[in-house]
Amino acid sequence: MPFSGAARPSQESLWSLRPSSREMESKVSEGGLNVTLTIRLLMHGKEVGSIIGKKGETVKKMREESGARINISEGNCPERIVTITGPTDAIFKAFAMIAYKFEEDITNSMSNSTATSKPPVTLRLVVPASQCGSLIGKGGSKIKEIRESTGAQVQVAGDMLPNSTERAVTISGTPDAIIQCVKQICVVMLESPPKGATIPYRPKPASTPVIFAGGQAYTIQGQYAIPHPDLTKLHQLAMQQTPFTPLGQTTPAFPGLDASPPASTHELTIPNDLIGCIIGRQGTKINEIRQMSGAQIKIANATEGSSERQITITGTPANISLAQYLINARLTSEVTGMGAL
Repeated sequence: MPFSGAARPSQESLWSLRPSSREMESKVSEGGLNVTLTIRLLMHGKEVGSIIGKKGETVKKMREESGARINISEGNCPERIVTITGPTDAIFKAFAMIAYKFEEDITNSMSNSTATSKPPVTLRLVVPASQCGSLIGKGGSKIKEIRESTGAQVQVAGDMLPNSTERAVTISGTPDAIIQCVKQICVVMLESPPKGATIPYRPKPASTPVIFAGGQAYTIQGQYAIPHPDLTKLHQLAMQQTPFTPLGQTTPAFPGLDASPPASTHELTIPNDLIGCIIGRQGTKINEIRQMSGAQIKIANATEGSSERQITITGTPANISLAQYLINARLTSEVTGMGAL
């Protein structure tokens, strides 16, 4: 598999790391370059949980045994970024451990199902768009070469990830095929550094949709609707006290959907002596309202001589309606002496 251009030591060193699958475990840590690379992976919450392990034991073991730095992005997001940094041999070892862990997860899940064919291990790399041309090659020649020589399936997304200049590169196959594939991708990345500034992809936090049905309030967590007794009480109080559009007619806004209505702004004023019940201790209540409604809520500072504070709510009509409802419910509960909710 010749490379275009003159052979360089970096290529030779990397190619010397291409053992057969039988030698993978022993050879993956031999040789290598003292070049620090950073590779970013996009994972779903369940995959991240598998990598972290109970009390963080799995990721700790991966860090120690591979010698690579493995960082996992924070946040209540359906997607997380896993960043692997280190010399090439450390990166390959970390990838080997992740790929084998995912294969183990697939094997375990199959023991409880009727499926007969084993699905491949799949990893999603996040690569600067400026490097994707080199990865695809002229007329797709490079990506075809990688597919044929490793046996892995490789797909480069046509569109950039939201609010970034990065694209997702999906690799699937056996763990050994994936490791060989990552090695070849690393060679391309070393040969063709990113051009210009890269805007990294940052997954959006998941807003928690709220559904009201049959007088009960539910928050959506994964595939399940979890009854929320506190919200149910507030909902019942608010429906008694304030006229409100039935919430069943509004669709909770899910992040990442381009079809959501345009954002608008709504302002309301609250008496100074009731603002505390909206904000809550150390801002807990207002943060809860922000998260549940998906709206941005700003409370103006107190102005001298005024007995009221202004609240500005920004978001889709559904977000604003839900935020208004939750604020009204907080006020209602305070006025009716149920402020402990």
